[in-house]
Amino acid sequence: MSYQLIENALGKMVPSHINGQEVVPYQGVGKYHPSGQKAAPAISSCANYPSSGDKTVANLKTALLKAGLRNGMTISTHHHFRDGDLLANQIFDIAAEEGVKDLVWFPSASFPCHSKMIRHLESGVIHHIEGSMNGPLGEFVTAGKMKGMAVLRSHGGRYQAIQDGEVHVDISVIAAPTADPFGNANGLRGPSACGLLGFALADSQYADKVIVVSDNLVPFPCHPWQIQGNYVDYVVSVEQVGDPSKIVSGTTQITKSPDRLLIAELATRFAIEAGIVQDGFSFQAGAGGTSLAFAIFLEKFMEENQIRARFVRGGSTQYLVKMLEKGLTDYILDGQTFDLEGVRSMREHPCHVDTSPFTSYNYHGKGNFASLIDVVILGATEVDLNFNANVVTHSDGKLLHGLGGWQNCLFSKCTILPIPSFRDRLPVIRDQVTTVCGPGELIDVIITERGIAINPLREDLIAKTKGSNLPIRPLEDIKEEVDKLCGKPDLPVLDEEVVAAIKWVDGTVIDAVRKLK
Repeated sequence: MSYQLIENALGKMVPSHINGQEVVPYQGVGKYHPSGQKAAPAISSCANYPSSGDKTVANLKTALLKAGLRNGMTISTHHHFRDGDLLANQIFDIAAEEGVKDLVWFPSASFPCHSKMIRHLESGVIHHIEGSMNGPLGEFVTAGKMKGMAVLRSHGGRYQAIQDGEVHVDISVIAAPTADPFGNANGLRGPSACGLLGFALADSQYADKVIVVSDNLVPFPCHPWQIQGNYVDYVVSVEQVGDPSKIVSGTTQITKSPDRLLIAELATRFAIEAGIVQDGFSFQAGAGGTSLAFAIFLEKFMEENQIRARFVRGGSTQYLVKMLEKGLTDYILDGQTFDLEGVRSMREHPCHVDTSPFTSYNYHGKGNFASLIDVVILGATEVDLNFNANVVTHSDGKLLHGLGGWQNCLFSKCTILPIPSFRDRLPVIRDQVTTVCGPGELIDVIITERGIAINPLREDLIAKTKGSNLPIRPLEDIKEEVDKLCGKPDLPVLDEEVVAAIKWVDGTVIDAVRKLK
């Protein structure tokens, strides 16, 4: 092994080096204070670009070769099209044709459509991935088949890594629904409109070479410019850049499960009883089925009681759009558009604001939006008795999910995890989670169909809900009940070999994923 295992502040053994680069182990929430200057891209000169402002080239291959595609580069892509991405696979197909090896793929997220990357991992075109792993890619990594070590970061952590110089992007390829020949681009218009392009912002600002690819080139100026052409080297026109219908996935459907509807209702009642839901409050609920149900229950209460939110945080969906259009919130601050109604609203409504990981989540900034949210609803694959939570692996040890904005949202004023007490007869509440993604001190409330557990550290929430008719119980009692029902499952048999490192929001290593034996 090219690393040693060292102990971090949570007592987790994590690698000292990742792909040859020395790292800092997790030191605790707010304990690591970085020093130094932000990274900076090379200085460019207008003399190197056409005075006409037309940066278009014939095709993606031409753009990649002009950008200097070669062995060992880091190439970044973004995921605003989610499972409808049509670009990332093409990039590495071209690299394979050119005989390029040992590339690092640095996506803001991956989806099942990227399972074709496995052949490039097997052939050595891609050395390793620094980004989320979903489905087949995650299974490939957990089996120890990837040449290098994977790195998983939150959305804010990804911006932090680029900004701090931890990751240097050689070539960024940005899929843009609308662009002009100068390189200005947005996701608001065109046949492939997907909403915003915030996840590509850091890449555009810091990468050595930036390629914008669009199926809707318009005359200069393309405005608003979510990506500024001054950062862009080459522009490519293609027949179709992405499939916007596939930004809608199974995670953006309201749950029909009676248990999960009960959990969503309990989460809403808790937020009300704790005094969180009042005029001018703010909330964030994700695109999972339970979170969407929470938003609908909350909308009904707000309407009946004439309560108006100052802002809601997206991932936007049709349900948040409806709240905005009914006047139940002043703003949607949107970090990712989860359905086509969200795209329409962002294009048409002046108070549906596109944001980026820099403003929303970057921990190495002078504050961010996450800490201003009054209540956030998140999911988890597992939680433990110390309120630590896992979102990337399952109890079988398989790496199947990414971090997304989950870690960043833990800094809200009240973090609630509404989760079932078991899935497929496997308890969700564990003695210890398989992989720690978020420390228990930041998780305030766990809500299951069998009761509500409040973190003992939140004495204020305990006091506010005392005497209510909410089914508040110690987490240990809920776990004991579920264990009697389901039995204790076998723990996964793991190797010492680390296949993926989990970064905390400040760039330190909070845990590691090990190879399945």
